[in-house]
Amino acid sequence: MVTINQSLFMSINQYAGANDLFDNIAIFLAEYSPYLFIGVEVYLYFIARKRHEVLLAFYSVLLALLINQIIGLFYFHNRPFMDGLGTTIFQHVPENSFPSDHTTFMLAIACSLFLSPRTRKVGLVLILAGIIGGSFRVFIGIHYPFDIMGSILIGAISAIIILLQAQRVKFIDQYIFKLEDKIFKREK
Repeated sequence: MVTINQSLFMSINQYAGANDLFDNIAIFLAEYSPYLFIGVEVYLYFIARKRHEVLLAFYSVLLALLINQIIGLFYFHNRPFMDGLGTTIFQHVPENSFPSDHTTFMLAIACSLFLSPRTRKVGLVLILAGIIGGSFRVFIGIHYPFDIMGSILIGAISAIIILLQAQRVKFIDQYIFKLEDKIFKREK
C-alpha cells in the first residue's frame, strides 16, 4: 500500500514547479478552497434560508474533524516532504498527513449538503470542488493521495451519521435559531 500511495503521489506531484502560474493557482486552490465552502454555507444559511441543512453540515464537520483527531492519536503518517519525496511548492508544518483536515472539512460539508434534497445540486458541485481542492494538496507536495481518499471517506461517513441522527440533534437547531432571533432582535 505504501508503494502504491507513493507512486500515485509521484504521478501527480511530478508536474509541481514546472509552471509558476499553475503552481500559484494550485497553491491557492489547495489552501483556500475551504473559504469557498464557508461562503456557500453563509449564503445558504442567511440568504437561501436553508438553515437546517447548513447546521447538519456544520455538525458533520465537527464529527469528521473529531474522527480525524482520534485517528491522529493512534496513527501517524509522514507528509511526502518528510519522506524526501517529490517537489514541495508550499511550506507546511511537518505533522501528521493522514487524513487531510482541509479535505475532510470540505467533503463533510459537501456530502451533507448532497444528502439533503433541498441542497443536492450545490452539494454535488461542492463534492467536485472538494475533490479538486484535495487533489491539489497532493500536487503541491503536502499530502499523499490516500490522505485525500481517507478524508473523502471520513467526510461522507460523518455526513451520513449526522443525517441519520438529524431528528436527535433538532433541539440544538432550535436553540441556535432562538439565539439567532435574540441576537438579531427578531420578533416571532
